[in-house]
Order: sequence, then structure tokens, then C-alpha cells
Amino acid sequence: MFTKLDEAKKFIADNGIKMVDFMMIDLNGRWRHLTIPAGRLTEHTLKHGIGFDGSNYGFAPVEKSDMVFVPDLGSAYVDEFAEVPTLAMIGEVFVIDLPENRRFDQDPRNVAYHAQEFMRKTGLADEMRIGPEFEFHVFDHVSYAVQPNGSKYRVDTSQAEWNTGDEGRNLGYKMARKSGYHMAPPLDILSGFRSRVTMLMEKQGIAVKYHHHEVGGPGQLEIEVEFGGLLEMADKTMMTKYLIKNTAVAENKTATFMPKPIFAEAGNGLHVHMHLFKDGQPLFYDADGYSQLSETALHFIGGLLTHARALCAFTNPSTNSYKRLVPGYEAPVTIGYATSNRSSVIRIPAYAKAPQDKRFELRSPDGTCNPYYAYAAILMAGLDGVQKKIDPHKEGFGPYDFNLYNLTPEEQKKIRQLPRSLDEALDALIADHGFLTAGNVFPQRLIDLWIANKRAEAARYNQLPQPVEFEMYYDL
Repeated sequence: MFTKLDEAKKFIADNGIKMVDFMMIDLNGRWRHLTIPAGRLTEHTLKHGIGFDGSNYGFAPVEKSDMVFVPDLGSAYVDEFAEVPTLAMIGEVFVIDLPENRRFDQDPRNVAYHAQEFMRKTGLADEMRIGPEFEFHVFDHVSYAVQPNGSKYRVDTSQAEWNTGDEGRNLGYKMARKSGYHMAPPLDILSGFRSRVTMLMEKQGIAVKYHHHEVGGPGQLEIEVEFGGLLEMADKTMMTKYLIKNTAVAENKTATFMPKPIFAEAGNGLHVHMHLFKDGQPLFYDADGYSQLSETALHFIGGLLTHARALCAFTNPSTNSYKRLVPGYEAPVTIGYATSNRSSVIRIPAYAKAPQDKRFELRSPDGTCNPYYAYAAILMAGLDGVQKKIDPHKEGFGPYDFNLYNLTPEEQKKIRQLPRSLDEALDALIADHGFLTAGNVFPQRLIDLWIANKRAEAARYNQLPQPVEFEMYYDL
């Protein structure tokens, strides 16, 4: 939004801004914030930053936790949800050092930036454009409890089919299970919500392609956006989630990007469409290639598929992620590529025919990822494939132009599988992460810290008795 402090100060004065908010991304991909009176935004702030405790962000041990964040004026925006007129901007994390502070190599924005720079230094491409699809649920109610003597959760929305028998005031228009795709009002009671979010997104510079109700009957929605650069889209992913969640709360609802909040229903993915450009020219198009894809595109696919299991540690970093990656819900379970095949982890859209549009999507990621790490990891895996000229067909990854959910057990054994749990994904990352540390884009310390933190999450989940276990085993 701004390149100089004077521009920001003028905007603050002209628009009655009273507060300046700084948004920082923690290790897991949550925004945290700190607020100062607008008059305290000075050149000193931009040069020396503001101190904070890095250990609470998951970045640093307690004994070395002093860090600073420096505001990025270019990321500034007006916070539509602030009670007091507020200008917000993202803070970049620095390590305190002499004679000058230095960028923290594990800072999510820094990792995404260096992934882009690594791509440019290879000479293979100078731009990666990505377009995520945001899938999420909007509920009227959510409650949960985790105690030593019991665990429970409950979600509800008035449009769900389980409310057909509600004997209170009931108008009868309920969305059947797994039948919500593109349904119109009055079944789609959230069309206005999506339009209001879209208007806020457009106001913040996030161009929306379209929005619609998704497959999941109980309030599953999708908003798809136009393409942008890797770092740009990581910022816009954070903004999109912020706008969706806060709009929901403002309307007395609640939104979640959990991959699988409801059993036996469609889950929420974060499908990532992608293509590469050099000097403004597309690199993924070849009229004579498979599905009109160039060798560069196929090698990029080869890298993604070769590293698919390890990628999941960053693109699907929650225990809940692997409740979505199961057969029968349009989420991938096998490692392969194909055209127009939504059961494949890499789908090549048949409708994207023009050279500038030629692309493919990775369908495994979900919204629990830290978008900076996830998008950077995707780029690094693809570049590894291009550099090593990994042919996905010769490596046995397809193309699988048939329904991968209908395979016999014998056929399934012949096709490599995505991880079935977070622990499996972490094991894969331990065995295969050289493509991430190339050029020191992902510092080894970050990978080690990520694995340790996610192991702790998986251990907590694995050790916790589940209600379904009482149903299955209590009487034995």
C-alpha cells in the first residue's frame, strides 16, 4: 500500500486512523498482533522494529527469545473489523544481532521470499503464479471439551439434514448430505455471506473468480481467487482466512478451515493451482504434450509426486488432515497425475487450454497449513523435478485417467499412497527433505523444530481416548 513512511502518515491523517496494528505469522500459520497509537509510527519503528517474545510464537527457546518485528509498509491495509479506525500491516521477524539485526531465516515470509529467489537463481523461471481454492465450513454453533475423564464436540447449522426433525420453527429447506454442490437458495442460506466476504476481499485487493456452496451439506463453502505470486498469495491466504472468520463472528456464526469437521461428509481442501513463467511467457504449455503440458510442466509434476509424501508434512500438518485424505470424498489418496480426474492428487483442468492458462492443481493441501511454508515447499519440490528432469510417466505416476477410488486391493498396492497419518508424513519428511534445504530455503533448524512440534501434536492425539472407542470396545 505504501513505499514510504510519509505516504502512510498522510493516509493516517486523511482517514482519521487512530491505531496501527502489526500482524505477525507464528510457526503454525496463525496471525498474532500488537497495536500502537498511530502517532507512534516513526522511522525508528521501521528501522529498529518492536521487540517481542519469539518463544511464544514457536520460533525460539525461552533463553534466546528476544526478537523484533519490522513493519512492511507495502502490506498495509485498513482493518474493517477494528472498533477504532486502524491501519494494519504485516511485521517481518528479525534476530537481534550486531552491528545490525538480521532477518530470521525461519520466519514464514522469509522462507517464501527465499523460495522465490532460489527459483530465479536457477534460471528456470522468474515467477510462480498460484491460485488457491478456499474450502471451509460455516456453522451456527461449535462446542468442544477435552478432559481426562471425557471428550466431546458438537457442531450445528440450521441448514443441515439432521435438523429436518426439529419440531421448533422449521421451514423444511435442508441440505442433504454430500449434496450441496452449487445448490441455490433457499437451500443455500449462505450465499449472501459469501458475497459479503467477497466484497471485503475485493476491497483488500484479492480478486475473486467466484464463490459457491460446496458438496458438504452442512454449510461447506468455497471461494476461489485469481492467480498471484507465491509470497503475494501467501499474504492473501492469511487475509482471506481473517476476513472469513471475522465476518462469520460479526454475523453470529463461526467459520472453520478444519479438513474434516464432520464425519461422513466432504472435507475442506486448499487445492493449489500453479504455473511458471519466465520473462512473462508461460512455461507449462506445449500443444503436442500430454494434456498440452510442456516437458517443464511434466518434470515439475514429477518433482511434486516424487516428494508428495514429505510435502504432506507441510501441506497437511494436522492430525485432522488425514481424516480428509480417505476414499470417497473427492480427496486424493494415491500419488499420481491425470486430466480432469478429481480422484488424482494432481489434476490437469481440461478447460484451461490457452498457453497463459495452462496449469495443474495439487489437490492434497488443506487450510491447516502455514501458507508460506506450504507454497514454498510446493515450489521447491517442483523445481527439484525440473532440475533433475523427473518424468512422472517413467517413474510410474500415471497418467491415471480412471477413477482411483474403484481400485481392487491388488490394484491399490501397485500405486503409491499418500500418508495415512501425520506421523507417516513426518517420517517421510525425515527421510526426504534435501529438496527443501537446497539453497538453505528451509533451514535445517526449521525442519527439526517443525517435526518436533508436530510429533508432540500427534502424540497427544494418539494417546487420547476417543468416544468411538467406547462404542467399539467398552463391553469387551
